[in-house]
Amino acid sequence: MIILQMSGGLGNQMFQYALYLKLKKLGREVKFDDETSYELDNARPVQLAVFDITYPRATRQEVTDMRDSSPAWKDRIRRKLKGRNLKQYTEADYSYDEHIFELDDTYLRGYFQTEKYFSDMRDEIYKTFTMRKDLMTEQTVQYEEDILSNEQSVSIHIRRGDYMTIEGGEIYAGICTDEFYDSAIKHVLEKYPDAVFYLFTNDSSWAEYFCNIHSDVNIKVVEGNTEYFGYLDMYLMSRCRHHIVANSSFSWWGAWLGRDQSGMVIAPDPWFNCSNCADIHTDRMILINPKGELLTDDKGVRNESEE
Repeated sequence: MIILQMSGGLGNQMFQYALYLKLKKLGREVKFDDETSYELDNARPVQLAVFDITYPRATRQEVTDMRDSSPAWKDRIRRKLKGRNLKQYTEADYSYDEHIFELDDTYLRGYFQTEKYFSDMRDEIYKTFTMRKDLMTEQTVQYEEDILSNEQSVSIHIRRGDYMTIEGGEIYAGICTDEFYDSAIKHVLEKYPDAVFYLFTNDSSWAEYFCNIHSDVNIKVVEGNTEYFGYLDMYLMSRCRHHIVANSSFSWWGAWLGRDQSGMVIAPDPWFNCSNCADIHTDRMILINPKGELLTDDKGVRNESEE
């Protein structure tokens, strides 16, 4: 059996669940530990139920046995003398790791943020992540109607909030710069001058600033959804034809689930500052660096000057 640790927000949970489906397809018995990472007061909620998803959950005892974490005194003494019998495999970095498919009898930890884990299951994954209609608010329906009324609708995601904290700042900072967004918007408008941009952000004051510096661009701010109801923002992103994503698994999925698979997806490169994250980029992504320089063409082919 594999116990897959669930962690992070909705975007990360979706990557983990997609890997779960692939492991199941390969015949593995897989259960989720959806408690360990969510015991802190500031933990984000598990939200896969918005897709009407259920999954097998590992018991506390199964997690304890796999991680050799029993608090009993005799087990603590044994670990002190002989070491921990830890059946755990932790994702080394953000790169695709095919060794994961060879594992069994393992407690698996990681984010697994690349479609390479499930690229042969696109239709099934797409169908699985269909938002429940009963969750749609009147405001969401109105936004959706407006998005669909514009042939060249473009989602823009600006992730601030937790990305601006001291803990995460070094990892996320200096990537999705003003220059990145300026260049992305310009690139879209060169192809589609009548594009209408829909701005999604967790910082309303920044949205006002962003619209002011792009006053000559048709930008509509999508408002009204708190982080807890962010899944509605992801749904609305997916209803756009084109996408400018932040270095966030949330907008990654908003674009991946997009209604028009021939639409443009513009993404930052690098994705994070801490490690190699190249595998998170999909073949259709147009990459722009923090200086606003275009690194790939519209088919995702890297420019020769950037080789």
